Amino acid sequence: MPSYPTPSHARSGPRRRSLLTGAAGAAGAVLLSGCSDSDSTDADERPSAAARLRAQAAKDSGELLGRYDAVLAAHPSLAGRLDPLRAEVKRHEAVFAEGSAPPSPTGSLSVSASASRARKPAVPKDEKDAVRELAKAERELAKQRGSALLDAPAELARLLASVAAAGAAHAYLLTEGDK
Repeated sequence: MPSYPTPSHARSGPRRRSLLTGAAGAAGAVLLSGCSDSDSTDADERPSAAARLRAQAAKDSGELLGRYDAVLAAHPSLAGRLDPLRAEVKRHEAVFAEGSAPPSPTGSLSVSASASRARKPAVPKDEKDAVRELAKAERELAKQRGSALLDAPAELARLLASVAAAGAAHAYLLTEGDK
């Protein structure tokens, strides 16, 4: 009868010790979750951290959209250059608004974002300065979203990263026209 050599490499898959450690950790988490002072209905009524983050991102996109609208109102000749970027920002606002915190009793999220756009930011009289300020706003928001994604759940972190990258690209495109 032929003898088969034993494999020289380590076993694949989890070891018994790691399975037991994981099971103990899960059991501890279940036990700790039952030891809360707050009423469960209060926790159910509050939006999750992810929903609040999405709502803030939608609000931020709405404010950036308001900046685009103000620049376009002050400098209509920039429409050909800014309209595609503005359309992207509007899509970002809509995507973040999906699944964000439930609407407040005074109105929906899109209404509150529209209200924030109603307060038009000051726009420089010079077109180049107006576009530079828009690029600066895009850069700052992209940086803010890059920081926020560190605390976000995986799906939302990917969305924030994607939108932050788009914002950085917008800033680049806005400043490239100055050269």
